[in-house]
Amino acid sequence: MAAASVAFPWLLRRAFQALAFCQPLHINRNLSFYGNCCSFPVQTPLRSSGLCHVAQVIKGDNDVLLKGVGDKSAIEEVKHILEMARRAATRREVLHTDFLTPPVIKESMLVLGKLADVKAVAQGGYPQAERCRISIGHSEVLTSDPDVVAALNITGNFGFQPCSHGDFLGAILGTGIAREKLGDIILQGEKGAHILIVPELVDFLMSTLDKVGNVSVSCMQIPLLALEYEPPRTQSFKTVEASLRVDALASAGFKISRSKLVNLISNGDVRVNWTSVTKNGTILKTGDIVSVSGKGRLKIGEINTTRKGKFAVELIRYL
Repeated sequence: MAAASVAFPWLLRRAFQALAFCQPLHINRNLSFYGNCCSFPVQTPLRSSGLCHVAQVIKGDNDVLLKGVGDKSAIEEVKHILEMARRAATRREVLHTDFLTPPVIKESMLVLGKLADVKAVAQGGYPQAERCRISIGHSEVLTSDPDVVAALNITGNFGFQPCSHGDFLGAILGTGIAREKLGDIILQGEKGAHILIVPELVDFLMSTLDKVGNVSVSCMQIPLLALEYEPPRTQSFKTVEASLRVDALASAGFKISRSKLVNLISNGDVRVNWTSVTKNGTILKTGDIVSVSGKGRLKIGEINTTRKGKFAVELIRYL
């Protein structure tokens, strides 16, 4: 009898909790892309009754959320971000990721959009940023965009010794900083480059980085509003192909032979949406970004089917 009297209040509380979480929820409008030119639509809620409360996500729900991730190479990172969201919501605190690649940002924001009590903000420092950090917090706690991105101006005499994106990246990584702590690198020609970085490493890099290539450099923190960048220059043209395979479209887009492109794919030098592809027959769709090492990037534009059953594809080449 004593045991029953103890158990009854516990069962009653559980019943009220169950009723509370069965109430209809509302669409999550707490997704924002500050400092990023991309925006991704929020997909259909996980349950017909509304969105999930992240604190109540169990393994089955977690699997369903991750099943919707289109880029399978991003699943592990999205899973980690989903766990961050759970901690942020239950503890009512704001957590920040490191800099993420565009595919991970896209997939993560889509998953976070299915959680009712979480607000997420992606920031890269400027509108065209590719690499961004996501800040996650309970909607009542994350009320403004956090300062999680800092900018540095790296200057030197690059007039006679131009340095590439890879030169700047290599020099910064050579100081011991991990790649995920760095955002975009914006080249400034003879003047050097602007880089985006996590704020806690600003002082370290300013005191450590003294050379890029063979050029002596100095580093100074600048406000994000002082970043100098230009919208990417592009050139559009159309091609008619028998298939939408990556070897066909990339060959036409970069104007290199199909056999050479196949070799580049085999060497891991071809990426689709920033992920290396290993199969020549990978099918592309509108919006996909294809990059080839040493050749640049192109975007797949509008696709139409011709009367003969071929594909008329708009290719947008980044200059």
